[in-house]
Amino acid sequence: MQMSYAIRCAFYQLLLAALMLVAMLQLLYLSLLSGLHGQEEQDQYFEFFPPSPRSVDQVKAQLRTALASGGVLDASGDYRVYRGLLKTTMDPNDVILATHASVDNLLHLSGLLERWEGPLSVSVFAATKEEAQLATVLTYALSSHCPDMRARVALHLVCPSRYEAAVPDPREPGEFALLRSCQEVFDKLARVAQPGINYALGTNVSYPNNLLRNLAREGANYALVIDVDMVPSEGLWRGLREMLDQSKQWAGTALVVPAFEIRRARRMPTNKNELLQLYQVGEVRPFYYGLCTPCQAPTNYSRWVNLPEESLLRPAYVVPWQDPWEPFYVAGGKVPTFDERFRQYGFNRISQACELHVAGFDFEVLNEGFLVHKGFKEALKFHPQKEAENQHNKILYRQFKQELKAKYPDSPRHC
Repeated sequence: MQMSYAIRCAFYQLLLAALMLVAMLQLLYLSLLSGLHGQEEQDQYFEFFPPSPRSVDQVKAQLRTALASGGVLDASGDYRVYRGLLKTTMDPNDVILATHASVDNLLHLSGLLERWEGPLSVSVFAATKEEAQLATVLTYALSSHCPDMRARVALHLVCPSRYEAAVPDPREPGEFALLRSCQEVFDKLARVAQPGINYALGTNVSYPNNLLRNLAREGANYALVIDVDMVPSEGLWRGLREMLDQSKQWAGTALVVPAFEIRRARRMPTNKNELLQLYQVGEVRPFYYGLCTPCQAPTNYSRWVNLPEESLLRPAYVVPWQDPWEPFYVAGGKVPTFDERFRQYGFNRISQACELHVAGFDFEVLNEGFLVHKGFKEALKFHPQKEAENQHNKILYRQFKQELKAKYPDSPRHC
């Protein structure tokens, strides 16, 4: 009897040990599976159960914290910079649409949110104390009523160094307190704003376009830096993500997005077929066509419009950089910053494209994606009062090209 009991005990112990071994093997298998497929499983999970967007209270707390910091002065000491009035989390391999605007021109942000499905980064310039206050109230209203703003937009504020932006008083937010939806906020902005050219501010303060561009692009790997009154083609963000995810060969390449301008901005073309129809009847033309044709001519628009239609976004042809080409492009890696000595109008983007060329980047034009500027750029309307500053930048550009020779002594390229 005792022998039978001992045998049964030994059997149960052996069975328990076997079960524990099976359990351990299952845990080991799951651990290995997690290591091999963790990212894929996580992506599938978030596809069906996306992370919750930040709450309105969290976003407002971030706004208050950024403003309470008092900002920091830029390298020149002329401007005060408030980073991260709004913040967004993003994949480090994502493509950011980076842009800049005066407070009045922020109304263009609504169209960018509709067309660009990925993250946006916006630098706002407030030339006066009143504009700085309006910018903070507007940011407060947008963060309250626009879920897309909370989820996808990083917003920074720059103002002259003698001013400080203040935290909006919830008891006195003006007429914005009566608004109840995102559309109402943009409608209200359209009524109170006086949109125009960013750098024609009507003040004695220079518009720091390159400071704003660097601020918007800061921390991004891949970025498309555009003017706020431009609209990308539909699906451009998704096409870029798919292309960049499939290959790592684009390091050292500037992927050029052809830029156009449309006579009337009532209906912006969504795809290349729609664009070409408007192009053929003269409603759309190359960007800067009436102002600085050589600034965009190397894009080779005649070749681009005759490319065969394709479903996938890809580089179609290589274009050697030549002065004064200033393309809009997507690039990652060690992209040179914009030289912040250039302000107002003239040579601010050409200088950066020039350095990109000298630093060894090649330029390849994309086949399907494009940008469209709202309205034709006309020489007679294009700030004659800023001619003196344009001449200053022209002299600075000559100096800049000489500085590049010292900065890149081993480069065979020059501007």
